[in-house]
Amino acid sequence: MVIINWNSAENSIECLESLLRSDAPARIILVDNASEDGSIETILQWASGELPYQPPTGPLGRLTTPPLPKPIAITRLSAQEAEAATTVADGITIIDAGSNRGFAGGNNLGLRHALIDPAIAYCWCLNNDTVVEKSAVRAVVSRMDATHRIGMCGTVVRYYHRPGTFQALNGSRFRMLTGSSNGIGRGQPVNRPFDPQRVARETDFVLGASLVVSRAFLETVGFMEESYFLYFEEMDWSVRNRGRFAIGFAHGAIVYHKEGGSIGSSGKKGNRSDLSEYYLMRSRVKFYRRNFPLLWPLQYPVGLMQIARRVLRRQPKKAWIMTRALFGLGR
Repeated sequence: MVIINWNSAENSIECLESLLRSDAPARIILVDNASEDGSIETILQWASGELPYQPPTGPLGRLTTPPLPKPIAITRLSAQEAEAATTVADGITIIDAGSNRGFAGGNNLGLRHALIDPAIAYCWCLNNDTVVEKSAVRAVVSRMDATHRIGMCGTVVRYYHRPGTFQALNGSRFRMLTGSSNGIGRGQPVNRPFDPQRVARETDFVLGASLVVSRAFLETVGFMEESYFLYFEEMDWSVRNRGRFAIGFAHGAIVYHKEGGSIGSSGKKGNRSDLSEYYLMRSRVKFYRRNFPLLWPLQYPVGLMQIARRVLRRQPKKAWIMTRALFGLGR
């Protein structure tokens, strides 16, 4: 289990409180991407019991109620110590990345540390702004064990603040011309039936908020492409896979996601943060330049249309940030 934290210790603590209730064992590696809010110290205070945990109100409070007994043992490593280690500790390991490596770089640091242990066959990259049902880990392992052809696998992801609604079933369908995607099952009520096999077949890429990969996949396809920093990493992984491994769907694993809880990547029109707008534009251009160079020029008129929409919404700052991203300029 690899989790990235950046200035959001409260989210990470709630995630850990849910994961540590799992009915199957899992080693948890939390990578802190150079948080500036004292996140590591806050998490350590929680683990020691010095900082009491208050479960949230609402229906999902059940996943972290009552607070776990403390203290909880945590192994703390620097990035250098994590890379030089010969064993992976049981329980929770916190790796201080030393710098903000982005989504891909942070996950890669945790994944490389996990693979030190030859017994670890699967790695689950999970956003820190999630909580999980206690059966989720067992469901993921069961699905991966059932078909060893699977290299990438997703889960059921529901909205944290609307738990009766799907954010995605496994992942998304990808529109090649525009670089946009459509989450499978997005916005549908959770009581609507679905066919897990059909969902797996229709998945072009697994949602990065809850993405499982096998050791064989990592050793064959490689780690995430770090030049993106944010967004399009999972799409790039799927393209690089080129059918070598199957995409699976652990439909028995249920995750609740505070969409945009880490960096403001809201799916609602006009609600994305400036950071999210910048990297979505920048990474889409980079993705096409790397993987589909013949379609790369098309991203400029597509990007300009998106910028025009921000202007019409009276969001000049977002329009300017996206323009800089489109033409390869810094934020």
